[in-house]
Amino acid sequence: MKQKIHRAMFAGSFDPVTNGHLDIICRASNIFDELQIGVLDNPNKKGLFTFDERVELIKQCTGHLDNVKVVSFEGLLVNYCEKHEINTLVRGVRSGADVEYELQMAHMNRELNPNIETVILPTTTKYSFISSSLIKEVLTFDADIKNLVPKEVLEALKRKTNRGK
Repeated sequence: MKQKIHRAMFAGSFDPVTNGHLDIICRASNIFDELQIGVLDNPNKKGLFTFDERVELIKQCTGHLDNVKVVSFEGLLVNYCEKHEINTLVRGVRSGADVEYELQMAHMNRELNPNIETVILPTTTKYSFISSSLIKEVLTFDADIKNLVPKEVLEALKRKTNRGK
């Protein structure tokens, strides 16, 4: 009997990738045979980092994880997953508000493709307040964020903004 390979996708804009994201990535990589990190390129959204910079930063931060692959895609996530035989979406949640939003997304994705399941992982408590938006906001005030982002991201933020401790 052929063993099924369990591929999962953790998608987001990751602008920038945070320790909270990495917590979910590391934990999901222990659950699935293959974890793809899908970097979304939304041309309508102006980010701090370019699309290529975000992809490269995630590659640097996850290089130690053998079963993690960083990819990019356009269009519907469920279409990409179907094409690449990915049967699970991984989502991280920090709060009740996140749960409500992720449930809506999970139901929509299931409606679009009933063969794809969503697994929701609660973030580790020490990262429960971190978001990419909040990182960018406090960075404008020259806040110390070294415990909130990977060292590769901190260095990139310093270069990008001439800030960040």
